[in-house]
Amino acid sequence: MKKISLFILTLSLSFHLFAQDNITICQTSSTESFSRLASFSDFKDEHANPKPFHYTEQAGKMMTFKTSDGKEGHAYLVKANTDIDNYIFVFHEWWGLNDYIKQEADKFWHAFNKNINVIAIDLYDGQVATTRETASELVRSVSTARAEAIIKGAIDYTGNSSEIATIGWCFGGGWALQAAMLAGDQANGAVMYYGMPEKDEQKIKAINFPVLGIFALKDSHITPEVVNTFSDKMEKADKDITIYNYDAVHAFANPSNPDYDKKAAEEAYNKSIMFLKRVLVKD
Repeated sequence: MKKISLFILTLSLSFHLFAQDNITICQTSSTESFSRLASFSDFKDEHANPKPFHYTEQAGKMMTFKTSDGKEGHAYLVKANTDIDNYIFVFHEWWGLNDYIKQEADKFWHAFNKNINVIAIDLYDGQVATTRETASELVRSVSTARAEAIIKGAIDYTGNSSEIATIGWCFGGGWALQAAMLAGDQANGAVMYYGMPEKDEQKIKAINFPVLGIFALKDSHITPEVVNTFSDKMEKADKDITIYNYDAVHAFANPSNPDYDKKAAEEAYNKSIMFLKRVLVKD
C-alpha cells in the first residue's frame, strides 16, 4: 500500500512540474526565447566570429537620448538632408552596434537619396562583441524592460508626428518587430531578417503595419517550421505579411560571416529597400 501511495505521489509531483514547465514555455516572450538560444553551443556555432572591420566614411554620428526608465540610450544617427519626419530604426545583430551596422545605416540613408532619418539603436548600452562567446553573454544580459525602455526613448526622441519603419538582423530581427509594435500608430512597417517571430496570437492581432520577413531555409533554430507558424498566425489574423525564404544559413546577409551569401544578401537587401520605400515614401 505504501509503494502505491509513493508511486501516486511521485506521479502527481512529476505532472505538476511538467505543467509548470509548459506554463513557463508558453509565457516566454519571443525575445526571451531568442536569448535562451544564445546559451546553446550549436547556436553559437552558427555564428563565426566576425571579420575585423573599421568603417571610416561615416555619414552619421553617435548620440544619446533619454529612455523611459530615467536613464540614457545610445544610437548612431544619420539625419535627413531635408526637413522630414520619417525614420528607419536599425537593430543590430547579436554582435552589437559595430561598424558593420553603422555602414548599413548609411546605406539605407543613401538608398533614400539622403531624404530619410536613420537611427541605429544600441540595445547593449555601449558594449560590442567580437567573439561569439561574448555575444552570447550580451544577448542573455539584455532584459526586456531595458530594451523596451531604450526603444520607447528612441520613439519619443523622434516626436509624436514621426513615421517609423524598422529593420534588424538575428537578435535585432526579433527586436525590429517588437519595436514597430511598441511604436503603435507611428509604425509604418517592419523588416525582420532571421529573427525570432512573435508567438503570442493576441499581440499579433494588435499588429497594424506590414511585415517583411527574410529567413534562411538552412537555419537550424529559426526554422522554416517556426517561420510558417508565424506566417499562418499573421494570415489568420488578416495581417499584411510577406515572407522570403533563401536557400542559405542563418546570418547569410552579414558580410563578416564566412558563410555570407552575396547573391541572396543583395536580393534580400533590394527587397527590403523596396518595402521600406513603399511604407515610408508617400506620393
